Amino acid sequence: MSLRLYVTGRLDIEQDGVLLDTRGIPGRQGRRMLAYLLCERGRLVPRDELAEAIWGEEPPRAWDAALSALASKLRTLLRALGPRQAARLESAYGCYRLRLAADAWVDLEAATRAIDEAEGALRGGAVAQAWPAACVASAIARRPFLPGEEGAWVERQRQRLRTLLLRALDCLAEIWLLRSEGALAVAAAQETVALEPFRETGYQRLMRAHATVGNRAEALRVYERCRRLLADELGADPSPQTQALHLELLRLE
Repeated sequence: MSLRLYVTGRLDIEQDGVLLDTRGIPGRQGRRMLAYLLCERGRLVPRDELAEAIWGEEPPRAWDAALSALASKLRTLLRALGPRQAARLESAYGCYRLRLAADAWVDLEAATRAIDEAEGALRGGAVAQAWPAACVASAIARRPFLPGEEGAWVERQRQRLRTLLLRALDCLAEIWLLRSEGALAVAAAQETVALEPFRETGYQRLMRAHATVGNRAEALRVYERCRRLLADELGADPSPQTQALHLELLRLE
């Protein structure tokens, strides 16, 4: 039995290659409940913590009964996944925990594993192995998390995805540089700079990428943009590494 759960994009459950009818998820509150339990999978989540994740800081007066009703509906949905208990909702000590089969696949977890694999492969010089893993992480991390929803934990998960995307783009930019694919490296590095404009390593990769395609003038303009931003916003100079790269570009006559 192959079970795949998607917490990014639209909350979906896929079994043996077929998307299941998720209308059994009990409304907006049920989606928030399932998403939170997926993100916190593997640990016991106290009922009051789960209630806050579902309703925010002001849950309904009868939230305890409402939470029990949501849990009952979620259990019904999970039981439909088959007799082998591919997924089940456990309760113990005033807590809930989502249990999945050992071979279950969750997109957010897959993205984390993929970027760890890509970074490790790059450190070991295995560029061919790093590329598909970085692509997987990038594809998943680009998907929105609970669009239209708000809350501190929702923002934490969005930041988690943002960080995964940044790491994936760093890997892709480095991969393209190693393969002398300057235009692709420029595109990936530009995106990292847009995501984190105060992060100098993005500018460094972008400068190197422009230099790879023979556009030294644009690489120097990138340095100047970085220098002005740091000076205007932080009152700081570029790091010695960025300045050294700038000097290296200046010597390329």
